[in-house]
Amino acid sequence: MRAFEEIWDRAAARKGGDAAVEGQLPTMKTPAELAAIPDDRWLSQMARCVFQAGFSWQVVDKKWPGTEEAFWNFSPSRCRAMSDEAFDALLKDARIIRNGAKVRSVQNNAAFLLDLAAEHGTSAGAVFANWPMSDYVGLLDLIKTRGDRLGGNAGMMFLRFMGKDSWVTSMDMVKALAVEGVIDGAPDTKKARKATQAAFDQWAQESGRPFAHISRVLAMSVD
Repeated sequence: MRAFEEIWDRAAARKGGDAAVEGQLPTMKTPAELAAIPDDRWLSQMARCVFQAGFSWQVVDKKWPGTEEAFWNFSPSRCRAMSDEAFDALLKDARIIRNGAKVRSVQNNAAFLLDLAAEHGTSAGAVFANWPMSDYVGLLDLIKTRGDRLGGNAGMMFLRFMGKDSWVTSMDMVKALAVEGVIDGAPDTKKARKATQAAFDQWAQESGRPFAHISRVLAMSVD
């Protein structure tokens, strides 16, 4: 596994220099900024990532204002309390993508957020905001096992879109991990995730950069 500085230099050589690489790095929110986001916005982004999976993102974007209205602006308490009658009505509501499993996931993820907030005596957003990056794989596990339809890239993109520091296993990033000898197969096995966590911890310590930057630089470093 190469030092992060070497990986950066390779990305800069491919993309036209240091400034070009810097210009493609995402901006992350601080823990305080994340904790200030109300839980209805966390539920909204969860739902958006679920609805986008397997669908045209443009279609989801076009429908999203109506989807917000249909799901009571993603109030976690209101969504958790969805009655069977309300569920059936949503499946006939032209404002949303009428997929039963995705609609039900909103109710299940609302329950997940409310339970998480109750367990920690704070908002669910604050739990996500203050989760240590040294256990990022633990956060992904939490979202996958207790959330609904938030495994794989859906959970990672949910965190990225909210502004939480994160890596995303894009095809290029996975390819880069293999080139660096971090993984030698699928990126989502327990062994691979443990190895990826260790590699990101080391690169973050070397560079002082967030995981999101490291993830993007890795993706830019491969042909």
